[in-house]
Amino acid sequence: MKALLRRRETGLLPWLGAAVLVPAMSAGAADDEKAIAHDQATDVMEIDPKKFSRPTATSNRWMSLTPGKQLIYDGHTVEGRKRIPHRVVYTVTDLVKVIHGIPTTVVYDLDISDGAMEEQELTFFAQDDAGNVWHLGQMREAYDEADFVGGQAWMVGHLEGARAGIMMPADPREGTPSYSEGFAPPPFNWTDRGRVRKLGETTAVAAGRFENVLVIEEWDANTPGASQLKYYAEGVGCIRVDWAGNDPTKEVLELVKVVQLGEGEMADVRATVAKMEERAYVYASTRPIERRA
Repeated sequence: MKALLRRRETGLLPWLGAAVLVPAMSAGAADDEKAIAHDQATDVMEIDPKKFSRPTATSNRWMSLTPGKQLIYDGHTVEGRKRIPHRVVYTVTDLVKVIHGIPTTVVYDLDISDGAMEEQELTFFAQDDAGNVWHLGQMREAYDEADFVGGQAWMVGHLEGARAGIMMPADPREGTPSYSEGFAPPPFNWTDRGRVRKLGETTAVAAGRFENVLVIEEWDANTPGASQLKYYAEGVGCIRVDWAGNDPTKEVLELVKVVQLGEGEMADVRATVAKMEERAYVYASTRPIERRA
């Protein structure tokens, strides 16, 4: 798993298109198998555009998406016995992409491994009227140092079988059922689920000490027995990423800096996003990304 969204090592090809729908598989701890199976049967559903009157005006206290907000993380992953330095730069753009009739906020995510760009990704989020932040799809490019080696893109309404999911509940509480973070069939294999593990945690990272921290546990059907733990601070977002169980990459990240980008820096981000869209001809069935009014 890489960066702030769990990812698959699926052998990327230049802009994969639609795929055949297959059933999602349940995952998680043994004592939660029945609850998870029930959740997957009930919450992988069609998203209702009528419930998104102001989808880009995110007010969720755990996952605010303010344009120009940039979060920088440092940490490492493990390959064999070697620890690989890892940096993630997460930027909320001032761009909007309409997906399934819903304007979504475009987040640009840059993944740097051992000093070289490994991945860059666009993710599409929208907040419903109840305050839940939904995940409607993503576009990922992989690199071997500076060389582009392939990409994937899936979005609700533009891939048969793809479903939106909740990335952050409006009112997360301990003891509540797990929830789908979206679904995309093979070769994308997005089957991620989340649940509230703890509220009221205290943790310190390079960017500071935080109290009343929310801990979300995430896992997927393709990596049984492995979990990713994300720590969220109110008004900031994710401040720490850790792992649990049989995680092959053992990724650890901590927030080192929060930046508000200026107009020149935002222009550079917009140019990067525009080039990514140009490479993704699978986008032919969607409206181009637009700048916020």
